[in-house]
Amino acid sequence: MWKRKEDEYVPPAEPTPSPSYTPAASAPPRPPEPVRSEPTHAGHSSEVATIGKSVVVKGELSGSEDLIVDGEVEGSITLRGQSLTVGPNGRVRANIEARNVIILGRVDGNIHASDRVDLRKSATLSGDIATARISIEDGAFFKGGIDIQKPEPGPKIEAKPQASAAAAPTPAPISTQGTLLETKKA
Repeated sequence: MWKRKEDEYVPPAEPTPSPSYTPAASAPPRPPEPVRSEPTHAGHSSEVATIGKSVVVKGELSGSEDLIVDGEVEGSITLRGQSLTVGPNGRVRANIEARNVIILGRVDGNIHASDRVDLRKSATLSGDIATARISIEDGAFFKGGIDIQKPEPGPKIEAKPQASAAAAPTPAPISTQGTLLETKKA
């Protein structure tokens, strides 16, 4: 392969630039990268903060980047427009407000998610949920109430009032019939 242009090829002077030539006994030139890029379910943001297994946080937690909690948090978590993931070792005793909430660990508190809540099979949740979409896997434990909210409408607002206007006359005859039935009973 190198024989076509032997005059131009210059072999490396030192063997260290080649990663395959580095002896296994020597220390790596840089520390291994953190495991931040591993969770792809954290959302659209490229920045992700992590609370590790041994970290305990008490108080109000807020931010403008996605958050992974694998430790303990007590208080409140506010991540408007961001995603919160409670890892399998995560223990959260807090009310949560975020765009997306994914639970693999334990949460005691109410959740308000503007987009979605996912309870994975290892999840334990005691508290109420208010969200537009929800997913609960088999094996997840949930004790509380669910309030499904309509997603915040975008440019589709014009189409929905027309459907609502067409549906508006329908309740009037129902209530009129109810009034007639009540009159007949009396």
